[in-house]
Formats: sequence, structure tokens, C-alpha cells
Amino acid sequence: MWASLVLAIVTFSANQGSVVRLAIPNEPGVKSAKVLWDTHNVPAFLDEDSWTAILGVDLDTKPGDHQTDVLFTMEDGRVETREAVVQVVGKKYPTTELTVDEKYVEPNKADLARANREARETQAIYAKLTDERLWTQPFRIPIPGRTSGTNFGHRRIFNGEPRAPHAGADLRAGTGTPIHSTNRGRVVLAKNLFFTGNTVIVDHGLGIYSLYAHLSRIDVRVGEIVNNGQQVGLSGATGRVTGPHLHWGMVVQGARVDPFTLVNLK
Repeated sequence: MWASLVLAIVTFSANQGSVVRLAIPNEPGVKSAKVLWDTHNVPAFLDEDSWTAILGVDLDTKPGDHQTDVLFTMEDGRVETREAVVQVVGKKYPTTELTVDEKYVEPNKADLARANREARETQAIYAKLTDERLWTQPFRIPIPGRTSGTNFGHRRIFNGEPRAPHAGADLRAGTGTPIHSTNRGRVVLAKNLFFTGNTVIVDHGLGIYSLYAHLSRIDVRVGEIVNNGQQVGLSGATGRVTGPHLHWGMVVQGARVDPFTLVNLK
């Protein structure tokens, strides 16, 4: 009986700055499902015998139990609800001090206006949730052979001034190293930005975005569909950097998450 679904509470666990995979067993008569997470309606997709949703837990999400609802739309139009709880576990990230060109710490009026304009542009991109899931394969690391990155979540201090936590993973890469898309998706930004230099953002659907920053060259254009592993550019040292590397970020429903938590999803 479908009425029993509203009585079931399913619990999942995730660290701050990670993704969590909600998987609810499929039942006869279900047409579609979505998860009400934070302020987002996240569509779930049918993965074998479970309705699955990938949710982002931001770096600053408060530790503790966060209740969410899973809404099942039945073939006859009825909507049934199952409750789920995401247990957010606090995680401590280190602090890093960096010395960079003073113009990137204290931008002049024109540069500050540009940086603020670009921040609004990227925030508007991340605020959109594409209902379609554009990927079917597992997420991968953008540089083949790399198994880890550094600096995600680090509370950075530039020239003695505290800044927001680092929202991506830094991967070692000499200038000119090919950078590949972590999964299939649509390019929604491909241009030079003040802080992140030559930057590509890919929309993978369902609120999942990947970012590739400090590139020496961009090889894709806005609107293009890229496949899992397709080259999007070459690594470099453009923007606010101390040397060539790849800054690889993942934003999931607006949450800043460690990219490797997506790669490590089963």
C-alpha cells in the first residue's frame, strides 16, 4: 500500500562540503519523484530499482539533522510523500596563507566592479536547476592519472586578509596540460574572469555544475554539449594564482562541494 510510504523515514549521512546520494526503492505505480532539499526541487532519476537524487551539502551547512521530503507522483496523479533525514557531520578544514599580487587583494575600482559583475553572473548560472540529467556515466577527474587534489575548504588568507573558503580542489598541472570534462554536460560559460582567469563552467543537469579555472586556453564554446572526458582546454596560470595548476570546482544546487565526493559516488 502506498499509504505506508508516508510513515517511513530514511536517514542518510554526509560531511560538510560533500554530496549525498539519496536512493529510495521504486514502487509500482510511481511516475516520477523529486526531493525538496533546501530551497530546491531536485528531480530524482530512476537508477535500476531506486529513485536517486544527488544533493549538495555546502561547506557552511550547519551540522545536525536536516529533514527533507521525497515526493512521488503516481500514474493516477496522486502525490505521495516519504520523509528523509540528512545527517550533516561537521568537518574541519585547515587555513592557508598565500602571498599574491596586491592588485588581486585590493583591486582598483574598475577591477572590483568587474569582479562583482562576474560574481553575479556565475551566481545566476548556479541558481538555475536544469531538470534534465545530462550524464549517464560516473564522474571522473579532469586530469587522467591524478588521484587527489588539495586545498578544498581551506580558509585562505591573502596577504594577511581572510577570504572565503576555497571552493574547489587544486590539481597539479604544468601549463598546457589537457583538461577534460568531468562528465557529459552543456557549456554555460567559457571566457576570462578576473579572479579565475580563463574559465569554463559545464552544466551537468539536476543542479550539478563543474568549473575549470586558470586555463591557458579554452577549447569549447557556450551552448556546446561536451562528453564525459572531452577536452575543454589546457591548464595554465591565468587569474589569481601563484603558479600553473587546475582549479576544479563542483557546485551542486548552489552548494560548494569537494569534487572528489562526486567521483567517489557509487
